[in-house]
Amino acid sequence: MNMFFNSRWLSREILRLSVPSILANLTVPLVGMVDTALAGHLVDVADGGSAVFIGGISVGAMLLNLLYWNFFFLRTGTGGLTAQAFGRQDLHECARIFVRGIGFAAAVSLLILLLQLPLARLGMLLVDASPRVCELALRYFFIRIWAVPATVGLMVFRGWFVGMQDSVSSMWTDLIVNFVNIGASVLLTFGVFGWDGLGFDGIAAGTLVAQYSGLLYAVLVCAIKYRQVFATVTRGDAGELLHPASLKPFMQMNGNLLGRSLCFTCIYMGYTIIAASFGDVLLACSSIMMQLLMIFSYFTDGFAYAGEALSGRFIGARDELHLRLTVRYVFVWSMGISLLFIGVYALVGGPLVRLFTSDDAVVIACRRFLPWLLLMPPVGCAAFTWDGIYLGATASRSLFISMGLALLGFFGIWFGWRLLFPGSFAPGADICLHVLLAAYFMHLAARTIYLTAAYKKEIHI
Repeated sequence: MNMFFNSRWLSREILRLSVPSILANLTVPLVGMVDTALAGHLVDVADGGSAVFIGGISVGAMLLNLLYWNFFFLRTGTGGLTAQAFGRQDLHECARIFVRGIGFAAAVSLLILLLQLPLARLGMLLVDASPRVCELALRYFFIRIWAVPATVGLMVFRGWFVGMQDSVSSMWTDLIVNFVNIGASVLLTFGVFGWDGLGFDGIAAGTLVAQYSGLLYAVLVCAIKYRQVFATVTRGDAGELLHPASLKPFMQMNGNLLGRSLCFTCIYMGYTIIAASFGDVLLACSSIMMQLLMIFSYFTDGFAYAGEALSGRFIGARDELHLRLTVRYVFVWSMGISLLFIGVYALVGGPLVRLFTSDDAVVIACRRFLPWLLLMPPVGCAAFTWDGIYLGATASRSLFISMGLALLGFFGIWFGWRLLFPGSFAPGADICLHVLLAAYFMHLAARTIYLTAAYKKEIHI
């Protein structure tokens, strides 16, 4: 009877934490879809097509992600540490974790802004795209880069909200960012009330406005809802937070997470850089395929966040029973999502492509790669779910190792095929993108296999 009660209560907790995250995540692909669709419906006067605009968005976003993903440990590290402090009912430590994280985010943001020009030039050295795509990518980059304080700061806010078991505040932060992004990008791109808009530049400017809107909301939530939590922080805490004894565990854990982020960045940067060499049509196709592949992850991430919050909470409370039940139930929900999306991609994969572009050449190309959408969800859902559980347990070393193996798997498939079958890689050949998607599949499989094997050893009280 007690086990039955525990199971029902835990299922409600998982849904309480995951559903708001899923609702917020549902708007994330809409942002990518709208940005890509806006670019896809612009017409370039030079060649009359939209592929260069889609390519410019893809490469420009890659340059920014090259920076941001390196600091994603601010969200992941903050979430796990906060969840464990919450489980111990140590609200003072919860506040201290936030203060340390936001201070680090401010320093990182200032450094990126100061180095934006050399960083952009360095990033473009890695891109083998057409001159027009490169020009548009840099225009996109130099507008959106001014959102870096908000973007990096929101990583800390989101992680802290998850650790505080407050998925609702995290949800509203994301909803504000995403809906403002959509509205502002449409208005700034195409104009309103007789104003012609900014064209391509409006897509990046809309994101800039959205990030600061979300940051303002998150600050207000902390100032109002968590006023008493932050009242526990004293002036003496500032010096203590910088003491080597206090910084050592923080830096050790986040060092592993930074290494994980670097591997993650190399994979996704590699995906875009490699795709950029395929020509404008296949580059646009690879961008759309990635958007489609990511849709299921936004559902799974809701349960991954629930797993992160609850596993950290129960480890902090030293509750072995609920820790094991959390892992079991989160995986049940996650695998259900994977089966759902296999069906969605099988039934409406083709019409989904049409939402991204009206360019017939890109649409026809995408249809040849749709079968990959049926293979990705099971291994992807498992990888994302394990990430959440390991983050809640602050098992950062295993996360670093798993992503290192994923990096080897991704580039091993790509370069291995190139070495074995060099003649198959003619410019614009379909095999190029098929092999790239196979490499992406391998990186997900490597993460899933390693984290599954290490579970009993790493996730414990």
